[in-house]
Amino acid sequence: MVISVKDALKLFGVSIICCCAVLVCTMFINYYIDLSGVRALVASDEALILYEAQLLTSKVTVLVTGGCLLATSVVTLLYYVRHFIDMHKKELGILKAFGYSNTEIALRFWVFGLSVLVGAAVGFALAFAIMPTFYDLQNETKLLPDMSVRFHAEILAYLVVLPTVVFSAISVVYARYKLGKPVIELIKDSLQGDKKRRVFTFSRSGDESIVKDNVENDGIKNECNASAHKPKDMPFLRKLSLSVLSSQKTLVFFIWFASFCFSAMTQMSISMKDLSSVMMGAMMMVIGLTLAFTTLILAITTVINGNSKTIATMRAMGYSQSECANAIFGGYRPFAYVGFAIGTAYQYGLLKIMVSFVFKDFADMPSYSFDWKVMLISLAVFVVAYEGIMLCCALRIRKIPIKQIMIE
Repeated sequence: MVISVKDALKLFGVSIICCCAVLVCTMFINYYIDLSGVRALVASDEALILYEAQLLTSKVTVLVTGGCLLATSVVTLLYYVRHFIDMHKKELGILKAFGYSNTEIALRFWVFGLSVLVGAAVGFALAFAIMPTFYDLQNETKLLPDMSVRFHAEILAYLVVLPTVVFSAISVVYARYKLGKPVIELIKDSLQGDKKRRVFTFSRSGDESIVKDNVENDGIKNECNASAHKPKDMPFLRKLSLSVLSSQKTLVFFIWFASFCFSAMTQMSISMKDLSSVMMGAMMMVIGLTLAFTTLILAITTVINGNSKTIATMRAMGYSQSECANAIFGGYRPFAYVGFAIGTAYQYGLLKIMVSFVFKDFADMPSYSFDWKVMLISLAVFVVAYEGIMLCCALRIRKIPIKQIMIE
């Protein structure tokens, strides 16, 4: 078997994203269905306003949160499928050489859907564990009729079973597409259709370390030399940083998404203490931090593993630890802070819409304005957390063995 269950279980990032998505969607969809069933018992005009606002809130939450996390889950899953194929191109090419068709090999990728099943099942179970408390908090004013939590089998089918089947099918189809290359190209560990590939090699000339920046384009190779430890080394370091970004575009999205989640969820959760309940704020905080740190750590770990040979070579040629770290990780920093800024604008816009339109007729709803103090606190924590993780990654670079490149 090409892919084992153990390989699929490594996709815990997909499982965590699916768990958060299903947790939120299950709670609000279940509440929406149960609340709709007591419409006839809603008596007063104030209760009717709250009733309609709760229904609309549930719709908006499911559409915004569920849609965002669904798209992220798809991107993450496709990245893992592509990464697995890239790491096992030679083995897959040998299987094709033995007569296995692309479809036969791709069908083994169905096990990637198990990561979705695990995450969705855990999220569904957690939702029902906290749902009684959630129902009580939603009706804290006692304006709405009391409701008990009811189990709806269709939610289990739509949020656990169906996503598992769909994501397994997506894995198979995408793997089939990525395997559509000649056997010889898979075995030689080269990708068909690469318009341009930048390869950095290192050599020594007398007492001087030389860095060669080879740009391969349709068989044409151009070389430019840069001497180490001199000012003209800077163009090479910038080129290396841009090369890391261009070769791992999906990881740019992951780091942006991690920053976005941190910014939006931390600021929104603090604001929820006045607009909703402490429980809702705490739940949003936990979900946001879990998504942010999981996605960020997965992305940074992948960057290190994918550039370990380059890092070891740079260290062997005399580049400092800070130079290696800035070249490999520095290019991601602007995207991280842009993600934080967009997350700030997103949470403000969403809460403003909820207060100004969804709950505009509710008498006790407080006004909402942008909270600069919360934003600055969130930014300070984000800077410390992000730069702290980058520092840990820079320290990890020192542990990459130089003998790794000597053996190769």
